[in-house]
Amino acid sequence: MSNGSTFPPPRRRRGTVLLVLAAVALVTVGGWLFWRQAGGHGGPTARDGSPAPGRTAGSDHGGGSGTGGAPDGRTGHGATPRPDGKGDPHGSLKGKTVLIDPGHNPHNSRHTGQIARLVNIGTARKECDTTGTATNGGYPEASFTLDVARRVRTLLEHQGAKVVLTQDGDRSYGPCVDERAAIGNKAHADAAVSVHADGSAAGNRGFHVILPARVTAGPADTTAITGPSRQLGERLADRFRAVTGSSPSNYIGGGTGLDVRGDLGGLNLSTVPKVFIECGNMRDPKDAAQLTDGGWRQKAARGITEGITDFLTR
Repeated sequence: MSNGSTFPPPRRRRGTVLLVLAAVALVTVGGWLFWRQAGGHGGPTARDGSPAPGRTAGSDHGGGSGTGGAPDGRTGHGATPRPDGKGDPHGSLKGKTVLIDPGHNPHNSRHTGQIARLVNIGTARKECDTTGTATNGGYPEASFTLDVARRVRTLLEHQGAKVVLTQDGDRSYGPCVDERAAIGNKAHADAAVSVHADGSAAGNRGFHVILPARVTAGPADTTAITGPSRQLGERLADRFRAVTGSSPSNYIGGGTGLDVRGDLGGLNLSTVPKVFIECGNMRDPKDAAQLTDGGWRQKAARGITEGITDFLTR
């Protein structure tokens, strides 16, 4: 056979083939990476493989059942949005302390003697605490307030706030109204909100926010907090209305959603900006249908969170 063949020796042929295959592989992988970066299936990715900034995993899917997301404040597959819906929520309330006061206590009804004792609220002596109201179907106000308070805590903590609850279902009763105020004072809270639902007559609907009156009597002196408490209350009412779609009370506050009182120990004895919010009327069937719905309670928590956030970042 002639040795003038144009083919290289067998070993050199194998080396050439391997080099060609490696080049093809590099081109293929490079093209795939370029396609991914340009917005191919799954969206742009960061170098570590996580979703690129501005997009969360599963962002094409809504949260929960379209009613505000999961009970802990997360919305479906993505991260919890900032209450105003803009950007990354982390750190916007860093360094802030918020007191959330779930009104009443689910166990108060088993400790009527303890909660009936009188405490000094400055303007009078009133019961340590009460059992609260309930819907006609038996859903207690105390269960409502604790659920909403926990949801608010999750949303606020997601923004970096330190959140203090006056009770977390971990007390046999109470605390008493004077202790509720003292907890916020001791924490030097930047804002304090006591969560409630009203027990008025059927037909009376809507929410209202209770602001502290100017009180200077005994251990009570609200002089320094009436101004900032009003600002907190106004922002809370505004955001609660916007997020929940609820109307201001049609029986208290003259349509403003705001009421001023000097007979509540939790306000009279507070030295930090504090308001109460009555989220609706448990005795009205239409309001009760909202208050007993988990999706609506998540909206209520978002509205409260946004009001607090607006006040603290003003």
